[in-house]
Amino acid sequence: MTRFGVTRYTIRQALVALERIGIVVRERQIGAAVQSFGGEEVLQIYEVREVLQRQAALMIRLPVNPSLTAQLTAINQEFVTERSRGNLRGVHESNDRFHLMLFGACGNAYLVRSIADYMAASLPMRAKTLGDDGAFATSLQQTDPWALSQLCVEHIWPNKRECLTKIRKAT
Repeated sequence: MTRFGVTRYTIRQALVALERIGIVVRERQIGAAVQSFGGEEVLQIYEVREVLQRQAALMIRLPVNPSLTAQLTAINQEFVTERSRGNLRGVHESNDRFHLMLFGACGNAYLVRSIADYMAASLPMRAKTLGDDGAFATSLQQTDPWALSQLCVEHIWPNKRECLTKIRKAT
């Protein structure tokens, strides 16, 4: 409360929202903590993300239109700036906006909402990583839907591997 200059009510509402999307667990009389996941849960969450993202990518009409390319380019520049600053929050916010805008081009709002839900579910697994901006240019130059869909799946593998490695080392 002191750090951000907000009220207790605001903090409680934030914790409720984070609990609702699965990032935080709260226990009565104990408090709140970031959700921890086992290896099987990580695998299952990423399996669903892969299916959803592959399907959305397959539905995008390629090549993407120039206005979408310009918007994605601007968001990617924000990502690169935040990454160079080491600002994890900015990195994840711009990364998520980039992906939701890209997948939004599939035209299925329900599919995009599901992707957003699973991106949120995986946030505790990827929250301490700065990401890789190398796939950006490649994604916008794709003319083959299958190549784009594979890129969208492979792009999330490093975070999954890193999370599973940390879990194995901890056990």
